[in-house]
Amino acid sequence: MFKATVIIRRRPSILDPQGVAVEKGASLLGLSNVKETRIGKFIEFVVDANDKSAAEKEVNEYCNKLLANPIMEDYEFKLEKI
Repeated sequence: MFKATVIIRRRPSILDPQGVAVEKGASLLGLSNVKETRIGKFIEFVVDANDKSAAEKEVNEYCNKLLANPIMEDYEFKLEKI
């Protein structure tokens, strides 16, 4: 079994409205040095696989089909044997 840690981010060319809203809030709080805020997703789960390559395949499929929008987002992950 493997613990998967996935980070999903909007592609740099795609506007991040959440990041813009948070940055405006920071400005209202007097944090004028905060720039280029981007909001992403951090996801952890367990993959019941016997070897790392099978776990990688499962994580890629999970990300591509459900967790990430392949048109707007990129993802990266790491696996840890548990």
